[in-house]
Amino acid sequence: MVEEQKPNMHYVSTREDAAELVRNAEQFWIGDCECRSEKNGCKRSRVDVCLLFRAPTSPDSTFKRKTRADAEAILKEAEEKHLVCRPFRDDSRTKTEGSCFCCDCCCGYFREDEYSCDKGRHIEKTDMELCTDCGECAEVCYFKARTMEDGRLKVERDNCHGCGLCLDVCPVACIEMEER
Repeated sequence: MVEEQKPNMHYVSTREDAAELVRNAEQFWIGDCECRSEKNGCKRSRVDVCLLFRAPTSPDSTFKRKTRADAEAILKEAEEKHLVCRPFRDDSRTKTEGSCFCCDCCCGYFREDEYSCDKGRHIEKTDMELCTDCGECAEVCYFKARTMEDGRLKVERDNCHGCGLCLDVCPVACIEMEER
């Protein structure tokens, strides 16, 4: 008998999928990112970018009740600062409870191997005939799915987690996200 593997707590999503989570949520709490707090701030974004769709359970939590507009402002910052949307599930792994917005400079997920995260439901698709090998997408690919070798873009689709950051910076729109 093959035992089904339980999903990880976190998974990657595109910003559009994260926006859909915000549209469907009724309540919002925003608090400090533990990774950013441990590093005494962040070079890329503000510290209070963790989003909950339910009341926090800890009495000493930094999370404060906020509005939908506040949650949407985090999505806008995620776009501007190239933050990866990493929603997280409840303990049963059946319901999404909120989202982290992660960067490469201080988030443990990108700095340490002990953190695991499920790939998102999307994967990149690049039209290499249109690609100009500018390297902009490689600079924002924290998963190393896009790298530059000898002045040419190299894409390792197996490394793509489906965040869609590459779409934000591509000057020729040769990248799209498709269902995995």
